[in-house]
Amino acid sequence: MPRHLTKLALVSAVAIGISGVSGIAAADTLQLRASGLVSTHKHHIKLERDFYGSLAKKSGLDVAVNYNPLDVVGINMQDTLRLVKSGAFDIVETTIGSAARDDPFLEGIDLIGVSTTMDELRESIDAYRDAFSKRVAEKFNAKTLTLWPYGPQVFYCKADIKTLSDFKGLKVRSYTPSMSALVKYLGATPVTLQFKEVYPALQRGVADCAITSPTSGNTGKWPEVTTHFLPLGISWSVNGHFMNLDKWNALSADQKSKLTAAFKDFEKGFWNLAKQNNGWAIACNTGGAECKNYNKFNMKLVSPSAADRATVQKAAVKEILPKWKKTCDGVYAECSKIWDATIGKVRKISTK
Repeated sequence: MPRHLTKLALVSAVAIGISGVSGIAAADTLQLRASGLVSTHKHHIKLERDFYGSLAKKSGLDVAVNYNPLDVVGINMQDTLRLVKSGAFDIVETTIGSAARDDPFLEGIDLIGVSTTMDELRESIDAYRDAFSKRVAEKFNAKTLTLWPYGPQVFYCKADIKTLSDFKGLKVRSYTPSMSALVKYLGATPVTLQFKEVYPALQRGVADCAITSPTSGNTGKWPEVTTHFLPLGISWSVNGHFMNLDKWNALSADQKSKLTAAFKDFEKGFWNLAKQNNGWAIACNTGGAECKNYNKFNMKLVSPSAADRATVQKAAVKEILPKWKKTCDGVYAECSKIWDATIGKVRKISTK
């Protein structure tokens, strides 16, 4: 096999070069642009930079990496899997919710209300991973390398809440149809707002509560205009890294094995980061002693109860799953059947 350097672009805005891929002469270099996480996600960007900077050493492969975030190269998150499918990029990093606009089966990995803790989410992702990976390969000609959460979507309120039953009659910021369906189920009124609109909306009473991650709400200074914090995860902003399947198949078995191991460790780092960052942000929102790296406030912590978790899952079964099932089965006949046999089985719920 001729030795050469071929560059594989990762949409974490990364260009990777791996020696030993067949079919290109020794002097040839294939260069492609790439992008992924936006540069405001500073902890995630650092993890990516550190990973790619040490990939050669960790994997034992002849690898060169040029990393730039998605917003730097001007790529829309919604287009990432389309771009890896077309071969415009070799590897992309994307939020599954954005990619799911092209295929609702992908959304099944993180449906609103199904997994309310990180442990539950991990079980759900592990159960769905093989079916998800197969679908991504068929639909987008891509190899799934990682799947991990950015963080839970939780509640910030300026109203005196103790349980989810107190949401009745409140106006709650939402930003997806499924999230709005959950808000309506709770007896509240969904208010669709972009992130930058939320602070003044809470300040003026346009919204009584708002949903986002602990980290985003903290950096957005939402605790300045809210009083009660309910860290009940209703969804998790699952992300992943995907490689063009033609590029993947061009690698040797040894190269595939080494890259798989490296990305498995990379995924573990993101899971640890989600737990660490959101733990810090929750502590900082509520004046906790473990506050670190975020702005410190003094919100009232409202601990999620078993009844609250049951309410969210009940909403998922009654409102979220039926609508998703209809849409997904219309695109992919086996969709809900596969979901019931995987995530549905571990969560003990069904789309039927």
